[in-house]
Amino acid sequence: MIRTRTTTLALALSSVVLLGACTSSADIEADARAESAGSTAEAFAVDTSPEQADRVHTDEDAGAAALVPDSIAADGRLTVGVAGAGEPPLAFLSDDNTTVVGSEVDIAVLVADSLGLELEVVNVAWEQWPLGLQSGDLEAVFSNVGVNAARLELFDFATYREGVMAFTTAPDSGLSIEGAEDISGLTVAVGSGTNQERILLDWNAQNEAAGLEPAALEYFANAGDVLLAIQSGRIDTYLGPNPNAVYQESVGQVEIVGTVNAGWPNTTYVAATTLKGNGLVDAFEAALQHVFDDGTYARTLDRWGLSGEAVDAPEVNPAVAS
Repeated sequence: MIRTRTTTLALALSSVVLLGACTSSADIEADARAESAGSTAEAFAVDTSPEQADRVHTDEDAGAAALVPDSIAADGRLTVGVAGAGEPPLAFLSDDNTTVVGSEVDIAVLVADSLGLELEVVNVAWEQWPLGLQSGDLEAVFSNVGVNAARLELFDFATYREGVMAFTTAPDSGLSIEGAEDISGLTVAVGSGTNQERILLDWNAQNEAAGLEPAALEYFANAGDVLLAIQSGRIDTYLGPNPNAVYQESVGQVEIVGTVNAGWPNTTYVAATTLKGNGLVDAFEAALQHVFDDGTYARTLDRWGLSGEAVDAPEVNPAVAS
C-alpha cells in the first residue's frame, strides 16, 4: 500500500499564470443526477481519519510504470498538488486538520499505485498550481482542473471525470431546471467570471430573444454565503460545481434540481494535469486505463457520490472548442 504524505507549499505568485478558477465539464444524461444523488448516503459514510481506511487501492501496472520519465521515477515519488482543501468531497482536511483527503486525492492515489510510486500530496491554493507545475515544485495536479484552450498551451491533460455543474435549491423547492426556459424569472446565484456565469448569460440572451423574462443574477464570492442565501429564500437557486452540491445534498443542506455542462454547449473534461511535453501524461493515461479496467476507478467515484461524472476511458489532451 502506498504511503501518502501531505505537505503545504508556499509559492510566489508574481508570475503565476491565471487561467480561471472554474472547471469545465461535459454533457450528462438526465438520469446522471439521480444516479449520483442515489449513492450519496453510502458514498459519504466513509472514514475521515488521516489514515483513510476505506480508501480504494489498486496494484502496480508494469506497463504504465515503464512510461514514467526517469527524472520523475528517480526518487520513487509522485508530487501532486491538490487545491481547495475545504471543498468536500473534492478535497478537505481530515480529522487531524492537516491531512488532505477527498475524491481528488483518491484518484491521485490510484494513479500513484498504478505507477508504483509513493504519493506526496501538496496542499496549494488554486492560484498557485500553474506556477507549481512550471517551477517543478509539483509534478502533477489533481484538483478539478478543467481542460480548456488556454491551459492546453501550457499543460498536458489525462481526463478522468466530467466536471458537471449543478443547480441547487432549498430542499423541496419544487423547481426543476433542464434548460434556459426554466431559469426565466428566477433569482440565480453565481460566481463572477466563471463558466457558470457565461452559461447563465447565454441562457438569459436566449430567453430574451424568445420573449421570456431573464433570470436575475446575484454574485457571490464564497459558498457559505450562497448557502445562507438559499436557506433564507433570498435566491431561488445557485449554479456551481456538482461535486460540492452532491456533498451538500447528502447532508440535507440543499437539493439538486438540475445539471448542465459547464462547457455548454460544448463538451469538456476534468483531468490530471502535468507540465506540457514532459512525458508524464502518457504514464497517467495508462495508469488511469488500468484503474478503469480493474474497477477501482468506479469504486472510488462511488465512494464520494460522483458516479454520475464517470467517463468511459481516459483521453490525452481532448479537443476543445475555441
